[in-house]
Amino acid sequence: MIEVFVTVNYKDRNYHTNVIVKKDMTWEKIKRIAEKQVKKQWEI
Repeated sequence: MIEVFVTVNYKDRNYHTNVIVKKDMTWEKIKRIAEKQVKKQWEI
C-alpha cells in the first residue's frame, strides 16, 4: 500500500486529499477515489 496526494477540483475550488491505495492501482482509479472522498466530505 502507498499513500498518494491528489488535488481535486470540486465546485471550482481545489482540494488536496490523500488516498491509500495498492501499489499497482491505475491513476484513473486513484483519481476516482480521491474525487469520491472530496464530494463525500463537502456535500451537505
